[in-house]
Amino acid sequence: MEIVIDSIRYCQANKGLKIYAYCLMPDHIHMVCRSSCEETLSSIVRDFKKFTSNEIMEYLTGQKTVEAINLLNLFRKGIRDKSNSPKFSIWKRGFNPIELSSTKFIDQKIDYIHANPVKAGLVKSEIDYLYSSARDMEGIDGEIKVVVTFGRWKTYR
Repeated sequence: MEIVIDSIRYCQANKGLKIYAYCLMPDHIHMVCRSSCEETLSSIVRDFKKFTSNEIMEYLTGQKTVEAINLLNLFRKGIRDKSNSPKFSIWKRGFNPIELSSTKFIDQKIDYIHANPVKAGLVKSEIDYLYSSARDMEGIDGEIKVVVTFGRWKTYR
């Protein structure tokens, strides 16, 4: 998880990524975010995926545990039949941006992503999950800084 968090922080500091809400799950990520500079959100996501993929594979290659070997095989398995593919695949291709057009819709999406760890049975309460901006909503600094500007969100953390 630290590779992903460090890469998100890098994108915030150097690529203009602004995050309003997030939830980092074991197998996927949800974010309410935007690009605040000339770099597009899709190019930030592309670079993020490329960098984290390489870092995760390098980390796993150095591990000698059964779990690491199984993950390496899993990441390599999905690309064997595809042409023009890298040697491994950690992230799905593309990403699914949704335009958030109203405060009500934004609040619904934030509630949805914060509920993910509870629905997955990882925690009993949203604020108990370390890798979510739900903690920020309760005044507890999370792992990633968020910009809080709409709906119930009124401050910068």
